[in-house]
Amino acid sequence: MAVSMREVDPAFQGAGQKAGLEIWRIENFQPVAIPKSSYGKFFTGDAYVILKTTALKSGALRNDIHYWLGENSSQDEAGAAAIKTVELDAALGGRAVQYREVQGHETDRFLSYFKPCIIPQSGGMASGFKHIEVNEHDHKTRMFLCEGKHAIRVKEVPFARSSLNHDGIFILDTKSKIFQFNGSNSSIQERAKALEVVQYVKDAYHEGKCDVATVGNIEKGQPVPVVADKLVRQLLDTNKCYLLDCGFEVFVWMGRSTSLEERKSASASAEELSHGPGRPKVQIIRVIEGFETTIFRAKFDTWPRTVDVSLSEDGRGKVAALLKRQGVNVKGLMKASPVKEEPQPYIDCTGNLQVWRVSGNEKYLLSSSEQSMFYSGDCYIFQYSFPGNDKDEYLLGTWFGKESTLEERSAAVSLATNMVESLKSQAVQARIYEGKEPIQFLTIFQSLIVFKGGMSSGYKKFRTENGLEDETYTPEGIALFRVQGCGPDNMQAIQVNPVSSSLNSSYCYILHSGNTVFTWSGSLTTSNKQELVERQLDMIKPNIQPKPQKEGSESEQFWSLLGGKCEYPSQNITREPESDPHLFSCTFSNGNLKVSEIHNFTQDDLMAEDVFILYCHSDIFVWVGQQVDAKTRLHALNIGEKFLEQDFLMENVSLETPIFVIMEGSEPSFFTRFFSWDFAKSAMHGNSFQRKLNILKNGLTPILLDKLKRRTPTTHVGRSSLPDKSQRSRSTSFSPDRVRVRGRSPAFNALAANFENPSARNLSTPPPVVRKLYPKSITPDSPANVAPKAEAIAALTATFERPTQTMIPKMTKVSPVTSTKKSETNSKESVNVMNSRIESLSIQEDVKEGEAEDDQGPIFPYERLKTTSSNPVSEIDITKRETYLSSVEFKEKFGMTKNAFYKLPKWKQNKLKMALQLF
Repeated sequence: MAVSMREVDPAFQGAGQKAGLEIWRIENFQPVAIPKSSYGKFFTGDAYVILKTTALKSGALRNDIHYWLGENSSQDEAGAAAIKTVELDAALGGRAVQYREVQGHETDRFLSYFKPCIIPQSGGMASGFKHIEVNEHDHKTRMFLCEGKHAIRVKEVPFARSSLNHDGIFILDTKSKIFQFNGSNSSIQERAKALEVVQYVKDAYHEGKCDVATVGNIEKGQPVPVVADKLVRQLLDTNKCYLLDCGFEVFVWMGRSTSLEERKSASASAEELSHGPGRPKVQIIRVIEGFETTIFRAKFDTWPRTVDVSLSEDGRGKVAALLKRQGVNVKGLMKASPVKEEPQPYIDCTGNLQVWRVSGNEKYLLSSSEQSMFYSGDCYIFQYSFPGNDKDEYLLGTWFGKESTLEERSAAVSLATNMVESLKSQAVQARIYEGKEPIQFLTIFQSLIVFKGGMSSGYKKFRTENGLEDETYTPEGIALFRVQGCGPDNMQAIQVNPVSSSLNSSYCYILHSGNTVFTWSGSLTTSNKQELVERQLDMIKPNIQPKPQKEGSESEQFWSLLGGKCEYPSQNITREPESDPHLFSCTFSNGNLKVSEIHNFTQDDLMAEDVFILYCHSDIFVWVGQQVDAKTRLHALNIGEKFLEQDFLMENVSLETPIFVIMEGSEPSFFTRFFSWDFAKSAMHGNSFQRKLNILKNGLTPILLDKLKRRTPTTHVGRSSLPDKSQRSRSTSFSPDRVRVRGRSPAFNALAANFENPSARNLSTPPPVVRKLYPKSITPDSPANVAPKAEAIAALTATFERPTQTMIPKMTKVSPVTSTKKSETNSKESVNVMNSRIESLSIQEDVKEGEAEDDQGPIFPYERLKTTSSNPVSEIDITKRETYLSSVEFKEKFGMTKNAFYKLPKWKQNKLKMALQLF
């Protein structure tokens, strides 16, 4: 689409260059930017244009444009807002999704920007109405209708008995008290979300000082089914614009080859259609070809899975070039390079591992020397216990080999489910397929070997009945292993077919025929990757000196064992990347799954009565609330599998994607990392309504004493609390007296120094197990992760209001002989640190109002902490930027002390931080 900057309103120049919200009000048919302090405040007589810019993991920026029409705004204002929205899209490169928002009928995505709700106020600019501000001196009685289970729509209704009904939830706001009336047909989840509106009204209009009362029965409502039409993608022509009328939604699809005028005309037609005789209020959503939303694509019976990536940056690049010539900073319009990060397991790696092989309908416990050796024809059950936030946590799952039978897979799931039930459903249950293992699985196993063939009765029976040769690995035969991983705590050897085409320039390999052993290093491998072969050799072929081969200089004997030389690839075998997370609310009935996405989600969106799916492409998490019925709980794994089958986001997701089933109250760190998690909330009981009502009336109380017994962070080998036979040590899997003469490169010796004690063992043998600690989410109520006495825990928890920070401990070298003494010393030091912190906190409580607070921890100036800083501070918790301000500068910027700030509700804290560019 050809764009001339003369066609774009000057108010939009520079828009969308960084993540966040930008809002303009239509004044005299022109967009005028409003201050950030007014964001979320809408007047019924006005029209607004709202731009939401989101930074994706890929480094690109996604734009969503909304124009909001107050119920008293004029047709001319609505038309101007629609046209200006198209111009703003053009200024951003013609790729944004555009939404028409009508007061009282807003999209969930729009409402998610202004949590917990928006309450439009009377008044307007062009309409001649006067803007009316509500304050404590002019507080009239008002009544609001709240609708929505996840995104709340609030509408003011007449204060009369006739306004009430049994389906809705009503909030009556009086000068001294707020009442919530719950219709008998409303659901618990709707009532719980409405309490967030009560909290908002209490804070916004009563300065947090008024009584709250609720009226009505508590009965669970029924879900409403959603019906979609069928269509085909081939109907859409890139040279045209189309209207898709879905009743309450009207979509405008604009081909990429259409002009700006054609797009404006299509938008005007949609406006006319929405105002037809007898039509209800509708949402108008405009999408550009190549950037269709999931909701739009779901209206079609078929939609191509492939997308022309070349289109993604084309329009944005042209606009950036135009603006750059005019001297405009276009940094935000250009795609940034994605951050390359090694995947982290976010799990405590000091735990205890047990593994069972499934054979028929039974499971058999493997010895410690066997538990890291899997067969592709078998199924396994693993149970990993590790110290959690306030108790031992369990990760219990099944691993299915590629050649395993369906019967043994079903048996494995049944046996694993029984084991989860024996743990009172407090374990995280996982379903994992060979080749799709998540980082958590690989890290707790450390060194995994997958052999061809199988040892189970099911595998052998299947091969015999189908006349197939048994391919089970034998040490005497010819075998080829691909070695992969990123270090001694995460490495695998995968047996592949012993032919040249199985090689890959990006990997190292082990080839053996009896006692003849070769190692092969691809031309694209590093010295560290090559040294992993040495460690895997200790498990596959110990005490035999191999013949090293480098790509391009192989011997004839090497190629002979592989049946001759042939072409092979050179690309890394990449695992599914993690994408931006999406949260879905699920309804599962009679084998049918329906989901609805929750945008800009938080922990508060997880309702105890519901099942939710957190999707990040590489893994999915099925979260089950405490109030979910037992029958639905049993189908949690099925719900995850149904979600993959239906592929709601149309990303061609693999049916073998790892699934984790998580019960409320037992959330692991690798789940809570997607939220700003508060463990005090997850420790509460009762239904969602009762919990939120308790928080509203009493605030968050400290977690019970018996749930706060923190454990000592362990950096030595094993765990002192476990008996010797339960110790996790890979050294038991190897012969201690074997002699190896292979050398190591200086680079790898430096790496290995972090994982083993060179004086305690031969450098060529695998290291004893050393586990890294990955702490859970840090929250304002989380005490420091030390090993205190119970009394110290209680005292510290009661005084903690400021956020604490826990650093991931570095890997240390500790010999098994001294680890116990060192642990005792650390424990005593930790108690002393605890006592001193309690004393300092007690002194801090005596600070009088108006006095300066004592600064603790690192302090940085505001200009280096804000999100737009040209000289930002590195290695800080970016979710807690405000904690690094001095008490003086904090009070200067926020107008209050830190203690007063942390007593505010979370949403209000975030709103203040956003206004100061600290969020």
